[in-house]
Amino acid sequence: MEHIGEILKKQTQTNTSRANTDTLSNAEKSEEASPASACPICKGAGFVHPLLPSGKTDYSRVVACHCTQKELDKEHQSRLRKYSGLEARLLKNMTLDSFDREGHNPLPEQRENLKEAFRLAFEFSKSPEGWLVFAGVNGCGKTHLAAAIANHRLKEGKPVKFVVVPDLLDHLRSTFSPQSPVTYDQVFEEVENAPLLILDDLGKQSTTPWAEEKLYQIINHRYNHQLPTVFTTNCSLDEINSPISSRFADPKISVVWNINAPDYRTDATKNRKRASRKKKPS
Repeated sequence: MEHIGEILKKQTQTNTSRANTDTLSNAEKSEEASPASACPICKGAGFVHPLLPSGKTDYSRVVACHCTQKELDKEHQSRLRKYSGLEARLLKNMTLDSFDREGHNPLPEQRENLKEAFRLAFEFSKSPEGWLVFAGVNGCGKTHLAAAIANHRLKEGKPVKFVVVPDLLDHLRSTFSPQSPVTYDQVFEEVENAPLLILDDLGKQSTTPWAEEKLYQIINHRYNHQLPTVFTTNCSLDEINSPISSRFADPKISVVWNINAPDYRTDATKNRKRASRKKKPS
């Protein structure tokens, strides 16, 4: 498992500006013959010597040339995507643009409620600060909005970790196996200190003392360090473990929004059944 620190370190090493990569002198360029398709700056090498503040060439270092930067950026995006947990096609397609702000036949007040949920997600995706909690029934759009925040951050080249709470606990348990490729501490630390963490389906996990303890440790750590976090749950705050729900109730860090839109999946099924009945011959 590649640690997020290593991913960001690699990006820092390759994220250079045009000013310090266009450093080869005309004499240097003319001395080397190169294919017609090679970059005129690096002669196809893929790297150049950067400039010192004095304007002289620093021959002790090399940096990526602009001709390879697109490929490096693509590789960085691939690493971030793998780290994020958003590799599933369904989650990839959950974006702010694809979110239906009108809902599926909701009442006017439900439509306004859904629009406000979208606004909160949109603002958080631009500047993740504090906690954002989306609560509501299954299919109301809370996971879509949480994944949309994550996908927007990925598009901006920023790290984010998306985990489904029951899956996270299963993953932690699996690390106790001698055959596990990663350690418990590696998985726990990756989630606990993620630059932006999204915990989906909080409340669906088994309510064992061990599960409650691990979740509390993660959430309390992020609370104490004010780390940006998004939660989705189909539980009310009263139904969530009180040490955790008390953190959600803190207005200094947390915004809780109850989405009261109907289950779009149930509504879509009803529409298909109606359409099917209409097609049947009388």
